[in-house]
Amino acid sequence: MLTRGRGDCRYSGNIGAEGAQVKEEGLTVAEKGLFDAETAEVGLTGRPVRELPEPAPLQSHGPATILAMCNQKGGVGKTTSTINLGAALAEFGRKVLLVDLDPQGALSAGLGIPHEELDLTVYNLIIDDTTDVRDAILNTSTPGLDLVPANIDLSAAEIQLVNEVGREQALGRALRPVMRDYDFIILDCQPSLGLLTVNALTVAQGVIIPMECEYFSLRGLALLTDTVHKVRDRLNFNLEVMGILVTMFDRRTLHAREVMERLIEVFGDTVFDTVITRTVRFPETSVAGEPITSWAPSSQGAEQYRNLAREVIERSQR
Repeated sequence: MLTRGRGDCRYSGNIGAEGAQVKEEGLTVAEKGLFDAETAEVGLTGRPVRELPEPAPLQSHGPATILAMCNQKGGVGKTTSTINLGAALAEFGRKVLLVDLDPQGALSAGLGIPHEELDLTVYNLIIDDTTDVRDAILNTSTPGLDLVPANIDLSAAEIQLVNEVGREQALGRALRPVMRDYDFIILDCQPSLGLLTVNALTVAQGVIIPMECEYFSLRGLALLTDTVHKVRDRLNFNLEVMGILVTMFDRRTLHAREVMERLIEVFGDTVFDTVITRTVRFPETSVAGEPITSWAPSSQGAEQYRNLAREVIERSQR
């Protein structure tokens, strides 16, 4: 019942199981209350959404932070993430070199490079120490984003390196001349933990692990993190896991949400706040041969990779 007096307003009555009274001194709420305190927005990881700082412009370039995009499980978005993270970093004024370490040459094809016609590839750099990496670098359609391509020839490299002295450092030796020319060098590893991947982990300072939010990907993380720890203990004392990137996330499925919850429980802040959701845009960009940041710049996928770039810059302090 609502009654009006001189300068006051009173309401009495039940609203469901909760009661409320308006009195002269203000609003009191019985039991739970009608108006809850404002809660923080929660992201796809289940953690509060964090405001990411806008990257500051650089006065000069280099030396490079080298990142290995690595997961021995195939089909988790390594190449897609390498291309689009590199393009997003370039948008923020960073000079980026992508290195294709997969004999399938998906990274090269994804950037519109006809890999079957290449004269110099990463294979030549690893096997022949007289080949200059600058001769193998190709410019892409994205300003500030360059590529060292690969093709099927790279599949012979592991066999040829087996008896070489310092075989784990072959890639590092090849990239050394351009390390001061770039802000980031991102290595797109093949889906295995063979010698090429060990080369990438030996030269890298950070590892980004893309993983699909499903059970078998979660199981494979233990083997990968064990390999990273072995390389750090024996070959590269500076190697760290920069972050775990959840890709192809479908919030509609209970399984994906359960795996995400378990991932956060085990790995905590190692998991990036940015989550890459499923979208038909990514296959379209592969056909187009360009990053999603230029193919569909206002799409959700493009913004997600820009957020990932902000996190990578924040974590690498670049």
